Amino acid sequence: MKRAFGTGGPDVVSIGQGTWNIEHADRKTAIAALQRGLDRGLSHIDTAEMYGSGASEEIIGEAIAGRRDEVFLVSKVLPHNASRNGTHAACERILQRLRTDRLDCYLLHWRGSYDLEDTFGAFEELKREGKILSWGVSNFDVDDLQEALAVAGEGKIACNQVLYHLRERAIEHAVIPWCERHGIAITAYSPFGQDDFPAPGSAHDKLLSGIAKTYGATPRQVALAFLTRRPSVFAIPKAANPAHAEENAGALELALSERDIALIGDAFPLGPKPRSLPML
Repeated sequence: MKRAFGTGGPDVVSIGQGTWNIEHADRKTAIAALQRGLDRGLSHIDTAEMYGSGASEEIIGEAIAGRRDEVFLVSKVLPHNASRNGTHAACERILQRLRTDRLDCYLLHWRGSYDLEDTFGAFEELKREGKILSWGVSNFDVDDLQEALAVAGEGKIACNQVLYHLRERAIEHAVIPWCERHGIAITAYSPFGQDDFPAPGSAHDKLLSGIAKTYGATPRQVALAFLTRRPSVFAIPKAANPAHAEENAGALELALSERDIALIGDAFPLGPKPRSLPML
């Protein structure tokens, strides 16, 4: 399922491929997983210069060799590199590691000490040079987003990449509604959580498994369908092997009923609005 990635942005598949810690996997298996994901339509691939100090980008570069035009490719600049000149230099290094001449989207990984005017100015310069096609932010709460919008203006910020999974739904309070009002896509990272997806046999697993059975799906596919139920939200689960990529791709066409969405929402309650945006 494809949907618009930000105001006036391209149509991008709702389920993509995350690559945080992918460098710790067997290299051939990691490459095979990414390629299987591409074969199954998971064309949105996300990485960052921080991941393995560039090792993740090098793995992706190998995986997408000869297939660059199939990919919606995203990477991120670290805050301590996000000066005007530093953002340019980091982008050049990223492109070299990815073996490409362009990023489809370039993100500021989180707020740092450099003025947003400098980082966003560099993003706009890189756009004019054709080295990036769009740009956005990551781990921005509403106050950060408001400041970013005041600097950039409407229609410039493509997305906000944030933590979002069944047990961590804080962005539903304010971040998602704010982004939807301003045409900014939401990309959910760690959509299965960090080693806390419902264990087999647990009450939560029984609920997800019961719902999954009615669709001929798996609990993880049901979770992805729930998280991407709104047209503004994308998810980037990591696949450790080709079988996991196949499973993630199975969520692309899964549309849950309103009843099942309500059941999942009750089982994994939203909870109170936190003081600060959760992030990893």
